Amino acid sequence: MSANFSGRQELEVREEKILSSRAALSSASRGRRVAEEPCDLRTLFQHDRDRIIHSKAFRRLKHKTQVFIAPAGDHYRTRLTHTLEVSQISRTIARALNLNEDLTEAISLAHDLGHTPFGHAGEEVLNRLTSSGFHHSRQSLRVVDLLETRSDGTSGLNLSHEVRNGILHHTGSTLPETLEGQIVKIADRVAYINHDIDDSLRAGILTPKDLPADCLELLGHTSSRRIDTMVRDIISASQESKKIRMSPDIKQATDSLREFLFENVYFDSLAKKEEERAQRLLEKLYSYFFENINEMPEEFNRRAKANEREQAVVDYIAGMTDRYAISRGQELLLPTPWFFGHL
Repeated sequence: MSANFSGRQELEVREEKILSSRAALSSASRGRRVAEEPCDLRTLFQHDRDRIIHSKAFRRLKHKTQVFIAPAGDHYRTRLTHTLEVSQISRTIARALNLNEDLTEAISLAHDLGHTPFGHAGEEVLNRLTSSGFHHSRQSLRVVDLLETRSDGTSGLNLSHEVRNGILHHTGSTLPETLEGQIVKIADRVAYINHDIDDSLRAGILTPKDLPADCLELLGHTSSRRIDTMVRDIISASQESKKIRMSPDIKQATDSLREFLFENVYFDSLAKKEEERAQRLLEKLYSYFFENINEMPEEFNRRAKANEREQAVVDYIAGMTDRYAISRGQELLLPTPWFFGHL
């Protein structure tokens, strides 16, 4: 290590000197679930970020659906590219507000680790089939707390309280405890509204004339212009606020765009034409593995035998990529042209 850099402690001092009084300091963290020796080079939140990036669950995001199931083109968003866009937007806002950029990055990179194959279509299936329900934010927390295995064989990534809280509350009505977590919550919406419009236009589901003219007039006629408008507004509206927010006019236009997407893309469009088949596949896989737990990998099989059968099956299916779910369907169930056509 360079004589000019003393490591984590110096970074912690920099945070205390430079960041806003509203920022979450790594040195003031509520800590990890299980105490461990801190890294001498990285702050706690930097260490969390690195553990997330090196996890298997993070790598699997590249083959999980965002909106379009098994799209033919190379330029449609996946869960991984969505995650990276959320991270970029979050870091820009955090930097401008002088908040902890490392914390926002860690939460951003982990917020969707628990997403199912086939996007929200898969989430709906597991929520319907399981007695306790299913939500990807809770599953994301389960991934980092239990399902991921570190290089030394330890279960879970043992992340800090602040990152875990941001993951759990990145969606829904409850606000994260930190402003950094709140940034991720609002950046998630900024990202998916704009990239889902972009992908829908590319797919021919929408045309520019279909988009609400009044919203575009205020927010912008291109994805980059809308993101820029929203981000600048969040920064301005949140400067003196106790929470991360948009101004009323920009929020209303953003919410209107979101409602438009739900009505015209998420719930009723050609983008959903494969959803029913994808959901039937997951229903069949769930039933099959529930009755044949020995067909699951040992780690899930072991939990199923320990009176955690339902949860073990949910964990296994939720962790699948789209193509792995299709592959397992081919292997174990009666193959259909839909399976073969999307490998």
